[in-house]
Amino acid sequence: MVLPSGFTVPPLPYLLGLLAATLLVAGALVRERPAVTSRTVLAFAPWMVLGSTLYVCYQLGVVPASVAPLVSAPAVYLTTFACMGAVWLAARRTAAPRRVLAGVGLLGISLPVAVAVRYGTTHGTLTPAWPLAGLLVALLLTGVCWAGLRRLRVEDARVVEGAGALAVLGHALDGVTTAVGVDILGFGEQTPLSRLVMEFAGTLPTASVLGVGWLFVLVKLAVAVGVVLLLADYVRDAPAQGYLLLAFVAAVGLGPGAHNLLLFTVASA
Repeated sequence: MVLPSGFTVPPLPYLLGLLAATLLVAGALVRERPAVTSRTVLAFAPWMVLGSTLYVCYQLGVVPASVAPLVSAPAVYLTTFACMGAVWLAARRTAAPRRVLAGVGLLGISLPVAVAVRYGTTHGTLTPAWPLAGLLVALLLTGVCWAGLRRLRVEDARVVEGAGALAVLGHALDGVTTAVGVDILGFGEQTPLSRLVMEFAGTLPTASVLGVGWLFVLVKLAVAVGVVLLLADYVRDAPAQGYLLLAFVAAVGLGPGAHNLLLFTVASA
């Protein structure tokens, strides 16, 4: 099994409509070629979180049946991209496109988060303490890693700017929340590769004391920092493409991390 569990293909009418919307938006973005900077990547961040919160609502079964196929996995990625791209295109006609893009994304997050929190309150499963502790640890680890990068690789850190820091934060959050979910809250890991890392950690003498998640955290941080450093040269040579790659790296960490954070807060294992 290569794909994470829970991946489903939406019914054909939904799939065709979603693909058409995605292609239309992508084509319009290619034609307009909007500028992509580190601040643009930061404006994408709320949308990375939005897709994850929508998927949490899908997992909780609180999404209307008519909408559910659009926010299942992996369809939710296309849905979020199509919406974000459309808002980005519209925001370019305003005086503050990045602020509009980020602001609409933040407003969008509020609805699924409110629905999920209501679910947790209604079902008596609202337990925010450990997820919030995981968030704080992720922020701390990000600060340590970023301070080290700025000290040891000053020029690379300057080039990738906030986009690089966001990528490290995303993977720190994913790693720490996964460790909290597996070692403390009793959740399982859906991604096969992640399970392999933790299964290996379970064979080490430290498993009885530290659990299995610590190795996953270290792997995520090492990979994130390494990829950010590798992309620094690409950002220098081709800033738009380099920052888009950094956005992708940030999304594959921040999305799962935000998903874990909300799901573990409102649901029991």
